[in-house]
Amino acid sequence: MINLYTDSSPNGFKVTIALEELALPYRLHHVRIDAGEHRQPAFLALNPHGRIPVIVDTETGITLFESAAILLYLAEKSGRLLPLQPAARWEAIKWLQFHASSVGPIIGQRVHFELFATDRNPTAIERFQSLTNSVFSVLDSHLARHIYLAGEDYSIADIAHFGWTHIARIINFDFSRYPHLSAWHERVAQRPAVRKGITLPTPATGA
Repeated sequence: MINLYTDSSPNGFKVTIALEELALPYRLHHVRIDAGEHRQPAFLALNPHGRIPVIVDTETGITLFESAAILLYLAEKSGRLLPLQPAARWEAIKWLQFHASSVGPIIGQRVHFELFATDRNPTAIERFQSLTNSVFSVLDSHLARHIYLAGEDYSIADIAHFGWTHIARIINFDFSRYPHLSAWHERVAQRPAVRKGITLPTPATGA
């Protein structure tokens, strides 16, 4: 049994989507960030950085945090959502890492400076808007030639990126001028497991 500790956030949705796609049995524990539950000793024992998501696999005794690591683990455990053919497999891992190192952090910083920072910093806002458009452009160019990020097969790379494009839509970070990225987003959004995953533990109403 996998115990998932999460809240309604882009990084959390990556794991709920993956678990629903893979039909792995799991128990959901809602860590309410707004209530400070991610700073409680019991949760910090699982992730000393105090961030969701976290999984604890009772079958293997493995505890993991960081959504990219969790996605890789779930794909390895199930034998799905990560291509077996080496070139396609590394393509999926490459785009998963692109998300983890660039897309997620960039959009996350834009969310902070544009929506939540108490002191408006026009230079920071402009910088992260520009960086967001740059990564959207990279994805759009790649998806002009491929159905999914790893090629023909839907993978954990798609799940990782969708977590943040889903939130981008909710908070009006518009990417409609990138037609291939937009078409990919709509294609992924129609998957039943994705539609369920973005409601767990509750649907997002903001960033």
